[in-house]
Amino acid sequence: MKYLKINIEENADVEVLKNAVLQLKGVVSAEIVDDENPESELKKAFAKTKEQLKKGDYETLVNDIFDIIIKK
Repeated sequence: MKYLKINIEENADVEVLKNAVLQLKGVVSAEIVDDENPESELKKAFAKTKEQLKKGDYETLVNDIFDIIIKK
């Protein structure tokens, strides 16, 4: 899956922009991610873990967990 990252001005209406992007042909989903919000990073990590489990990519999953443990 490919992603498109769009940086917006602070005062932009993100909901309107999200709805406009969803109307484009080929766009499956759009998610508002706030880099200042650590919850969005946690959400990304869970999504990545979920995909690794679906694919049976246990080796990468275990390596990611050890990387987290070692860094802290």
